[in-house]
Amino acid sequence: MAECGRKAQSLLQAARSRYESLQISDDVFGESGEDSSENPFYSTSGDSNSDNYTSESNGDELRGSETVDSQSGDVPDSVSNAPAEEEGWSDALREITIPPYKDTCGPTQKMPATATALDFFQLFVPDNAIHNMVTQTNMYAKKYQERFGSDESWQSVTTAEMKAFLGFMTSTSVQRCESVLSIWSSGFFSNKSIAPQMSQARFERILKYFHIVAFRSSHGSQGLYKIQPFLDSVQQAFSCTFRPSQTQVLHEPLIDEDPVFITSCTERELRKRKKRKFSLWVRQCTATGFISQVYVYLKEGPGPDGVDALKNKPQLHSLVAKQLCHNLSGRNAIIFTGPSITSLSLFTEFQKQDIYCCGLLSTRKSDCTGLPPSMLSNPETAQHRGQSHIKMRGTMSLISWHNKATFRFLTNAYPPSKQGVIIKRKSGEIACPLAVEAFAAHLSYICKYDDKYSKYFIFHKPNKTWQQVFWLTVSIAINNAYILYKMSDAYHVKRYSRAQFGERLVRELLDLEDCSPTQ
Repeated sequence: MAECGRKAQSLLQAARSRYESLQISDDVFGESGEDSSENPFYSTSGDSNSDNYTSESNGDELRGSETVDSQSGDVPDSVSNAPAEEEGWSDALREITIPPYKDTCGPTQKMPATATALDFFQLFVPDNAIHNMVTQTNMYAKKYQERFGSDESWQSVTTAEMKAFLGFMTSTSVQRCESVLSIWSSGFFSNKSIAPQMSQARFERILKYFHIVAFRSSHGSQGLYKIQPFLDSVQQAFSCTFRPSQTQVLHEPLIDEDPVFITSCTERELRKRKKRKFSLWVRQCTATGFISQVYVYLKEGPGPDGVDALKNKPQLHSLVAKQLCHNLSGRNAIIFTGPSITSLSLFTEFQKQDIYCCGLLSTRKSDCTGLPPSMLSNPETAQHRGQSHIKMRGTMSLISWHNKATFRFLTNAYPPSKQGVIIKRKSGEIACPLAVEAFAAHLSYICKYDDKYSKYFIFHKPNKTWQQVFWLTVSIAINNAYILYKMSDAYHVKRYSRAQFGERLVRELLDLEDCSPTQ
């Protein structure tokens, strides 16, 4: 028993040494937990020369709730009447080689050791964006008062006030409260260290008139026109300031309601609160957690590219994936996808653009067109843990792998003949194809990132969709700013945790003293 423990520990240490380049990923928020030193979240490249890899990833963490179809042997309608589609798929496995990544991973510019939290934040939300908020807010306030009557308490907002306004909102991401207005209260959620910087009445006036785009234009009157220029600017900044690693994941980040809000709401307030009318999809670097691309899908009304008009979910998610990966062509990136995106047609189209994929497959949620029905139905005989069956067509591999349930993967990013292993403390090693091991490792890191990331959303829940999207985007920008900070020389001057970084950013936006990184 002790020998098995020593063997597993040596394998884990070997994994850590093999993936030293991803050291910054571990404990990305600077807040060590019990598991941060024990879980080597790592990246495996498609052309690795080792047949044995290790992971602390739990084989049960493959998003089982949305992917496991083992309880039903049904084959989806898209393939059940197409026996001829077995043609072209073979049990004969061939080696595949993924070309090297044609890009470097990391920040595109070197920030000085004296850079502050505000300097990193303004890589994404620069002064000109804040000046635009000032202009548009004042324009909207003027037009509003012309239509509905003068507001004697209103004075045009200044740039300093707009920064302070953003600072108060950002403070809710590091000090949870019932409402941003709790800052000025006398209760438990008050924040007397920053409240004197602006009166509650002035804050509420700015909040009432706050706008990014005050009026509709003749060219953009649909969907998110009130925030689209800001979204475009932030997206461009994400692309220009950081190059992601070869391995990236497409998914919906965790943006559920905060439990503090739910427990503090009355039943009437919960009924009044409208269901979120959009979903937010991202392309995220699995080495660092940096979000490189954001796509907002409106659930109601028309939208760009015909996406919102689609009723077929696999087709919808396929178009979302294309939007997220539109600037990856020719780089030999490896994309991990969930069941709603995974499809043979999408992966084939991406491969023509030198984008390689590894996705979890679900007979309920995935588009299974073109896949062999025999691989989508459950085997008649009992399967052992670690047992797998693979079929290939061209460079595409369809994998059926059994742990406690049967999981299916579609990939053209990993050689089907190469074996990996998932190490679990209780049950030891579980054999699996390399693609399964890589998927589990990368998704485990993203799950860990999301668990911490969701704690740092700006806690302001407006009913207007464009405002919800705006504050979520600002939250993503702050997390991305922290990742760049951790990769810079400034981090070696003062090692702030994510919470401390947020607190420093709030003080700098509010123009409080002692804002240098050495304080």
